[in-house]
Amino acid sequence: MIRKPRRSVLYMPGSNARALEKARMLAVDCVIFDLEDSVAPEVKVEARDIALAAVRAGGYGRREVVVRINGLDSPWGEADMAASVAARPDAILVPKVSSAADVAQAAAMARGYPLWVMIETPLAIFNLKEIGAAAKAANVSCLVLGTNDLLKDSRMKSRDGLLPALSLAVLAARAHDIDCLDGVYNDFKDETGFERECQQGVELGMDGKTLIHPAQVEACNRIFSPTEAEQVWARAVIDAFALTENAGKGVTTVNGKMVERLHLAMAERIAAMTGML
Repeated sequence: MIRKPRRSVLYMPGSNARALEKARMLAVDCVIFDLEDSVAPEVKVEARDIALAAVRAGGYGRREVVVRINGLDSPWGEADMAASVAARPDAILVPKVSSAADVAQAAAMARGYPLWVMIETPLAIFNLKEIGAAAKAANVSCLVLGTNDLLKDSRMKSRDGLLPALSLAVLAARAHDIDCLDGVYNDFKDETGFERECQQGVELGMDGKTLIHPAQVEACNRIFSPTEAEQVWARAVIDAFALTENAGKGVTTVNGKMVERLHLAMAERIAAMTGML
């Protein structure tokens, strides 16, 4: 299935009405109105009202609008879920999902509404196979890595220690045709380090990256977009299979190399991301 790009996914505090307004003008693929980590306990209810009012007002154009609720075991989670379903964002992001049972609980509370889920605990990494299967059945379209929480809970000192976990998350997502988003890069002023981590995310197979600052959007979109060479290859593959003599064929040749229908699917995804289709 070919979906719209989710290269750049920007967290915005749900309590900051001015920031939510600004999001309507940012060149970002998705915005996440956060009711969890970025909101102090004493303003949780106020933040919910502000964020969901922005959802209902709309005006975000092609951007996906997602609301991250508080954990379902928190004092605010159940009310967040009910209010978010009523406000009808594009999806609801559920934090601290560690098992298939957590996915099922969220799906039951959402009553079939589209969900994303956070993968941010060591237990979630061990349960990725089951989470992926449960997610596909529960109308979950995206796994979101919470790398800060994974580092904290695992006591690892650097992202390098998380690479096996990140790869497993990508594989679990691919096994069930779900997108997978990389975690945030905290030092938004470190452009070189950020671009390096984006490139690593591309190499790992991530669909995009979650962001903490608008300054990160441009580089993220650029790095997670297909290169010019990839676009040229995609057009050549699509054109080759469109030839009458290749109708019904499973294999053909492009620029002296064998390509199969699986390469056509890859080419069509590149074309969809870049507006070629």
